This record gives sequence, C-alpha cells and structure tokens, in this order.
Amino acid sequence: MTELLQAAIAPPNLVATGLLVFVLLYWLTVIVGLLDLKTVDLDLDDHGHFHHPGDFHHEAAHGSWLNGALAFFNLGRIPLMVFLSFVFLPLWVGSILANYYTKNTSWLLGMAFLLPLFVGSLFVAKFLTLPFVKLFTALEKDHDSGAVVIGKVCTVLLPATLTQLGQAAVRIDGAPLMLNVRSTSTPLTKGDTGLIIDFDATRRCYLVEPYHVQ
Repeated sequence: MTELLQAAIAPPNLVATGLLVFVLLYWLTVIVGLLDLKTVDLDLDDHGHFHHPGDFHHEAAHGSWLNGALAFFNLGRIPLMVFLSFVFLPLWVGSILANYYTKNTSWLLGMAFLLPLFVGSLFVAKFLTLPFVKLFTALEKDHDSGAVVIGKVCTVLLPATLTQLGQAAVRIDGAPLMLNVRSTSTPLTKGDTGLIIDFDATRRCYLVEPYHVQ
C-alpha cells in the first residue's frame, strides 16, 4: 500500500493522480449532498445538441461532428462526471503501470505516456458506461411519466432545498424508485418524508413539499 501511495505521488503520475482525486472529491460532495449528478454537465439543449451561435452552416457542421463523437462515447446519455470517473480511473491505473514497468521517473515522459493512455481510457469508459446508459435511459422514462409518482409520499435520501437538488425514494408497485427532487419551501434533510406535487421539466426534477406521515 505504501509503494502504491509513493507511486501515485511520484512526478510521472501526479497529473493522473490529480484527475482521480478530482473525481473522488466530486463524488464525496455528491454523497454529502453539496452537489448533484448534473451540477457539472454538458450544456445540451432538449434534443441533445450543443448550442452554437454564429454562422449557421459552419457551426452546424462542427456541432454535427461533435455530437457524433459525444454520442459514440455515451455522453449526453449519462452525466458527464459519471463518464469522466470511468476515464480517469483506468488512466490512473495505466499511468502507474506504464511508469512502473518502464522504470520512468521523468515528469516529461510521464506526460508523454498520458496522451495514448487517455485515448485508450476513453474507449474503456465507453464500454464500462454501457450499463449506465440503460439505467439513465430508464430513469428518464420514469421522469417523463411523472404523473405516476405525483401525489406519492417519498423518503429523502440526499438533502434538498429550493435551489439544491437532492434525491428521494418512492415506492411504485412495491419497487423503490430513485428521483431527483427539489424542495418547494422548507429544506428537506435525509430521512424526512415529503409529498411529490409536480415535475420541473426545466431542471428535470420533482418538486417536493414536507409531509409528515401520521
């Protein structure tokens, strides 16, 4: 374990380690409720395309190529940080192994290793995130049929306020369903119960008000 820690903070691996620490800190803030999954995400419109001001033909061609690349790597169908997590982890592992087996201690050579490792990690992430595409597609369908859960009582899992998205669980036909939620008034904390009153199509979350089960 000590050797792995020393390798992680060695100059050739510092960049890869920094990227991994970044995603770990992000997930920590998600767990404690300071951020939600889509706080850091791509700026897409309703059809999954980027907004491009300026010359229409030039920007449309550029946008078409870029959207195709994003779709290939499942971006736009899963949150950006989920994808980056699956990129940075194999990138870090690859950097550790590449520098270990080449006995490299040079920061510059370590940086040279990162480019091919990053490209390879993109393809690894594409396949590792395929199950998550199905998961988030199913969640989007559940959101689109929001009438099913409106009026139901939910249990808060991650704190939610008027401006901060949280998460809550609601049971539909006995099966738990995870929802992104936002409080309409009083902040909701973990363990609180709430009543789902509406769906915010703009922020893709449900509006919940405090509700005390008798």
